[in-house]
Amino acid sequence: MRRLLLFSALVLTAACAASAAPPPASFDIVVYGGTSGGIAAAVEATRHGRTVVVVSPDQRIGGLSTNGLGHTDIGNKHIVGGVSLEFYQAIRAYYESPDAWRQQRRSDYRYAGQGVAKADTQAMWTFEPSAALAVFEDWVQRDNIRVLRGERLVRPGGVTVEEGRIRSIELESGQRITGRAFIDATYEGDLLAAAGVSYTVGREANSQYGETLNGVQTAHAVNHQLLPGVDAYARPGDPSSGLLPGIDPTGPGAEGAADHRVQAYCFRMCLTDAPGNRVPFHRPSGFREEEYELLFRNFEAGLDFAPLTLHRMPNLKTDSNNNGGFSTDYIGQNYEYPEAGYQRRAEILRSHLTYQQGLMWVLANHPRVPQKIRDQMSEWGVCRDEFTETEGWPPCLYVREARRMVGPVVMTQHHCQGRELAEDSVGMAAYTMDSHNVQRYVDHDGHARNEGDVQVGGFPPFPISYRSIVPQAGECTNLWTPVCLSASHIAYGSIRMEPVFMILGQSSAAAASIAVQRDIDAQDVHYAELREVLLREQQVLAGKK
Repeated sequence: MRRLLLFSALVLTAACAASAAPPPASFDIVVYGGTSGGIAAAVEATRHGRTVVVVSPDQRIGGLSTNGLGHTDIGNKHIVGGVSLEFYQAIRAYYESPDAWRQQRRSDYRYAGQGVAKADTQAMWTFEPSAALAVFEDWVQRDNIRVLRGERLVRPGGVTVEEGRIRSIELESGQRITGRAFIDATYEGDLLAAAGVSYTVGREANSQYGETLNGVQTAHAVNHQLLPGVDAYARPGDPSSGLLPGIDPTGPGAEGAADHRVQAYCFRMCLTDAPGNRVPFHRPSGFREEEYELLFRNFEAGLDFAPLTLHRMPNLKTDSNNNGGFSTDYIGQNYEYPEAGYQRRAEILRSHLTYQQGLMWVLANHPRVPQKIRDQMSEWGVCRDEFTETEGWPPCLYVREARRMVGPVVMTQHHCQGRELAEDSVGMAAYTMDSHNVQRYVDHDGHARNEGDVQVGGFPPFPISYRSIVPQAGECTNLWTPVCLSASHIAYGSIRMEPVFMILGQSSAAAASIAVQRDIDAQDVHYAELREVLLREQQVLAGKK
């Protein structure tokens, strides 16, 4: 209970960063969200000589890049340029110091990342959370970026909009921040929603944009699937006993149809098998054994591996993510999250934490887990030297998808697969169209099935339109959205990677700087001028022919 209370207190705390004097009330550019994309935007703004503030709802800056996601998702590293590439180059420089190697020798670390066969001579794509945090904190100090930590937008009513322009935002502390340009760099899209900008939550129907991989997707139920024959009922074979926890009685819905459901969230754990740095998994307060009945039955059906990833990071650590039909993703338990108030979001976060802590304890200790897996997982634990403020667990939930803006251009499956081309590129995406599972349902045979996992690649990197990071002109004229950009659910699945958020954060701030300098609207920034700036700053805007 003490661990959970400590974690909850940190999540719910809203306090400004320590400062001898209150910050100025007005800035050229206000960045809402201390994610990797938000910090990249602030760095870019300072390089253009703009006054900038980062308002970070979280105490810990850097988003998922500092919250466990060290096994960089991107696929093709050659599309990463500008500030984003500088981050991964800074990671490499960090690990060139002998002081960075505390748990193992540098020569013993077998570096490998997605799409990296050998060590990159310039950048490094795998890292510890603490390394990423050190880089971002160094940038903040280097560029004298003002960051207000633990400060949240008043919702509702915290945004003042006049004549289609955001004039100011009010924070829960009572502070009001005015600005000429605003960038929503949150994973949730709270600022864009409060400003009255159009957005969507959930999955569009395939028919809306002429796609094939959107909406309900039972036909793609291959990866991260429960084994055949896993019974869905509390008493096997008895529908009158009710469904097991987490199985949606209303699912799955019509194939390809729209729904309100959101792909699953989890925590990206940083684990270690170094005895001196390992904290064994514990059984959390609120543990409910019935939550894991599907897992037990999945093992009994023949599952013979530990259902999570153990991608090696430096210093005998991991980036551990969902893997398999019953894993760290808390499927179906996050549908409220995108629109929820702060209190309800904190409750959802706590339920995810309890579930995932319980899962790890079960895998290491429960007698219904095969002995070889218990033996394997007992060698792992959370790290004593990571996330010390929350006893080894990331404070930030992996919000894979929440709100998505509906802007002048909606990025779709057609852009991913090259049938449509964005001529006003502000960066590239290079990942497969990827969605984690969205729901569990019971099939006609009474078996539990997962739905929503889609992994379709085989296409080259594609450009992202400038008009997908700005609102429609009639809605707001001084807002940029590099994270909750305008994209269909399945296209967002390709774009939603940390390097790309940093790329789009930089491009958003470059465009905002032009708009501030010329006193024009976001929609009226001349692309030719923006393109020239971005290319000069080493942004990659097109693939190699």
